Amino acid sequence: MNMKRPNIILINCDDLGYGDLSCYGSKLNRTPHLDKLASEGIRMTDFYMASAVCSPSRGAMMTGCIPNRIGFDDFDGQWVLFPGMAQGLNPNEKTVAKYLKDLGYNTALVGKWHCGDQKEFLPTRHGFDQYFGIPYSNDMGRQLMGPNRVKKVAEKLGLKESEVDRRQGISNPPLPLLENEEVLQEQPDQAALTERYVQEAVRFIKTNQDQPFFLYFAHMYVHLPIYVPKPYLDRSQNGAYGAAVEHVDWSIGVLMDTLKKLDLEEDTLVIFTSDNGSKGPKWGGSNDPCRGNKGQTWEGGMRLPCIARWKGAIEPNQVWEHTCASIDFLPTFVELAGGELDTSIKIDGKSFAPSLRGETIEHRDEYPFYHRGTLEALRVGDWKLHFKKNKDDCNELYNLRDDVGEENNVFDANPEKVVEILTRAEVWRKALGDAALDIKGDERRPIGEVKDPKPLTEFDENHPYYLAEYDLSEGG
Repeated sequence: MNMKRPNIILINCDDLGYGDLSCYGSKLNRTPHLDKLASEGIRMTDFYMASAVCSPSRGAMMTGCIPNRIGFDDFDGQWVLFPGMAQGLNPNEKTVAKYLKDLGYNTALVGKWHCGDQKEFLPTRHGFDQYFGIPYSNDMGRQLMGPNRVKKVAEKLGLKESEVDRRQGISNPPLPLLENEEVLQEQPDQAALTERYVQEAVRFIKTNQDQPFFLYFAHMYVHLPIYVPKPYLDRSQNGAYGAAVEHVDWSIGVLMDTLKKLDLEEDTLVIFTSDNGSKGPKWGGSNDPCRGNKGQTWEGGMRLPCIARWKGAIEPNQVWEHTCASIDFLPTFVELAGGELDTSIKIDGKSFAPSLRGETIEHRDEYPFYHRGTLEALRVGDWKLHFKKNKDDCNELYNLRDDVGEENNVFDANPEKVVEILTRAEVWRKALGDAALDIKGDERRPIGEVKDPKPLTEFDENHPYYLAEYDLSEGG
């Protein structure tokens, strides 16, 4: 199948689970536009992000590398980057945006970055011509304390929890909305932010309709806290969470309608996915039928929905059951854009352009990204072996083709398969390290770091903020 050089739109949600879309089995969330997108292209069943939390997930997707390779597996003891930290994506790394920019694409990021908030690490320093969005998670602004934080403060101060002012916990700087490298607004109305993102995305598409473009649209939803426009909340069958999912679906409808009106549908590859699994049913999310949630190396933390559509170039109504991963986007996009990878920079991604062309139905046979401080599991073919969970040894083996919910441990019945996977795991540990085993890793590259980091914003009691603090305390 002949393929011309496409525009590329990569849409990435925040904490959206495997079971949160109608086309992936949700009975609560209505997603007609995403369901249509899937019917017009490919719905992947075995697609993975490279981490179960956001900073390492996003750094990996941008570079085509397992987080450990780029130093994105630890941030001064934190799982993710926080406002004003000295670390970020090393400027020496070559992102997918840099590759495509060098190949003549105009590039933009709308939404969440979370690969460092110091100027040296911002999207505009990593190949994006323009940026509009919040540089990290939407719970990292000024917001009221949740119950756990109130309890800790009460214990520290020797007070009853009822005596603690929830506003004492507002220690984060105001949430910044950036335009390129400048703070456009502090503490924006989050319920209105998705519509603003859509407006920016549509403007970029229209402006660049006559030349190749790469748009990375990184949604705020459905990360906590969830603020949604009232009409979506009123008709939701799943509270604020369902309202946010359906608001995302609306945005997809707008983008697809824009492509149709501009006669760009056959010129544009659209990919939709999420950065990691949902936090689970307590918050309205679903990773069904997978086990586990965000932050965990069970399937529910890292197996995500992924939909790809390119009208006229790839066949509709496809279901891919072979394993693909977010780190495969970079080499795939570069190949489709007619470029070549820089062989001096080792990556872990593998192009699935041949699968898009219908030349093969196989992709990768190994998935080595189940990290949580240590390599906790490894998938080879349909088999997944767990070594550790929360620093405890774990001897569990599952055949994911038969048992996606990881319920039937067949470790004792398959000693040869266990030995095979353990042998492969040692190769990955030697290359990329394992903190729990004090293995440094021969192929790790350094994370970016600056001296004297500063937050992008500081609270000013005299500034007329739209919201001086957010009134929902959920986060994470």
